[in-house]
Amino acid sequence: MRNLPICIPSLWNSAVRLSLDSGPWPDFVGLYSGMLRDSVLPSKVTLSSIVRSCAAHGAAQLGESFHCQIFKMGFRLDVILQTGLLDFYGKVGDLRCARKMFAEMLQRDVVADNAMVSVLSKHGCVEEARDLFDNMPQRNSASWNSMITCYCKLGDIGSAHSMFDANPVKDVVSWNAMIDGNSVTWNTMISGYVQCKEFGKAIATFQEMRLENVKPTEVTMISLLSACAHLGALDMGEWIHDYIRRKRLKIDAVLGNALIDMYSKCGSIEAACDVFNRLPVKNIFCWNSIIAGLGTNGYGEKAIDLFALMLEEGLKPDGVTFVGLLSGCSHSGLVSAGRRYFSEMHDIYGVTPAIEHYGCMIDLLGRAGLLKEAVELVKTMPMKPNAQVWGSLLRACQIHKDTELSKHVVQNLLDLDPRDGGNYVYLSNFYASLSRWDEVNVCRKVMIDRGVHKEPGCSSIELDGIVHEFVAGHSRHLQIMQINLFLDEIAKKLKEHGHESNRALVLHDIEDEEKETAVSYHSERIAVAFGLMSTPPGKTIRVVKNLRTCSDCHSALKIISNVYKREIIVRDRKRFHHFKDGCCSCRDYW
Repeated sequence: MRNLPICIPSLWNSAVRLSLDSGPWPDFVGLYSGMLRDSVLPSKVTLSSIVRSCAAHGAAQLGESFHCQIFKMGFRLDVILQTGLLDFYGKVGDLRCARKMFAEMLQRDVVADNAMVSVLSKHGCVEEARDLFDNMPQRNSASWNSMITCYCKLGDIGSAHSMFDANPVKDVVSWNAMIDGNSVTWNTMISGYVQCKEFGKAIATFQEMRLENVKPTEVTMISLLSACAHLGALDMGEWIHDYIRRKRLKIDAVLGNALIDMYSKCGSIEAACDVFNRLPVKNIFCWNSIIAGLGTNGYGEKAIDLFALMLEEGLKPDGVTFVGLLSGCSHSGLVSAGRRYFSEMHDIYGVTPAIEHYGCMIDLLGRAGLLKEAVELVKTMPMKPNAQVWGSLLRACQIHKDTELSKHVVQNLLDLDPRDGGNYVYLSNFYASLSRWDEVNVCRKVMIDRGVHKEPGCSSIELDGIVHEFVAGHSRHLQIMQINLFLDEIAKKLKEHGHESNRALVLHDIEDEEKETAVSYHSERIAVAFGLMSTPPGKTIRVVKNLRTCSDCHSALKIISNVYKREIIVRDRKRFHHFKDGCCSCRDYW
């Protein structure tokens, strides 16, 4: 293209637009730069095409840079370009800038009004969209269709029907919008279940949706992937990913982020990285998800590498970025790196540390045995420590057996929330570690008197698309008798390999043999036993637990992974543990 005559600007503009339409995105930038070097200004048509392409690819920063160029080239008040920028900001999720563009338009036509109605619809601002629609001096079919779509997206099918009936210019888009409203109703139900943490019901509703032959959309997939992420349902998540590929649904930054989050939270970090690497455009949410995923799966160094690459790409980190980064440093014992990033987040990147960042740093210092430094950081925090901060410090005390500091920390937890059962369990653990059973009984009596209950340990495992849940100590599972027999077999093999149960983890003053049995029936062990007996040799076992896994189960699962030659992945409340060949990815640092 360097051979193009500079006297023919139309060739340059045509070449840029052709690259936009047919070349790998965003290769057009090279041609565009060449055009400017040859002192050829882009036409309004070319700039409009570029803005439209940036909107379609979710390229927020690139689109903003072209907004600046449009301003500098004297096209600031061009209604076509203003409308294109309005649409761009709406599609990349920047409602504030979209509103600003619309307010600055000195002249508005029906296309501009329709674009703003569409943007408001996308962001759920139905009253504002309806007010704009009612006051439009002109309306065309797109105006009515935007409002029909707006109501459908919110699941308000009644209002959508009313708008459809009143539409004097019904076209094929109008009819399709009402047909799509049927899938929107299903999407609303699925999304509602996810928001209420009824993840199993969300997946069951999707299966009903398919039986009714209702076509799922990208919105459906995002909600379902969120449900799979919370449940650790990798098989279902992989099926959804395969469905997306088969139906050729567009994997943009939003859907791509949902896939990254699902794979990360299911412990399949390689698949998460593969999705991330294949995304043509990555927004800050995608970077944050992969950095957090690497960190919680024990790949702190790789999370740091991705952070450096993110900076090279010109993206500015935010508070969420640093939570993922500091958490990754904590799980991998990267104390020096954690200190550096905690200092730099404000001094270099202008991000003020919040309570979550302090919690990560205290967790990092505490796990490394730097308890005095952790306590000093708690004292100098600009905000009041919360349960996360005190809980992180308490876990450090337990790891490093600092009983005096434990007592102080537990008292602060009780003062913070006297109705949190977990705080009483911490205190009971403290007394039980010293065999002070009278105090243990007092703690339990206070819990009973105040109506406080400890959250039971619950673990889940997905097999053949069905999520099986197990609660510590008891279960209504149909195969519980076979599972218990298999647990007995596992216990014998553990003894043969030198494993001795940590009886101090049981808070009751009972016989040692009974204590050993109680620890052996923790929920993650039940789930792992069920997985081992229900799957073919060599298949990875994946378990999700609602609480932090105990040290005894951690030791047992390392041996089980070696004895049965299986990789066992456990996601507990804090992080992932990848057990393989008798070792854990956390290197016993959690």
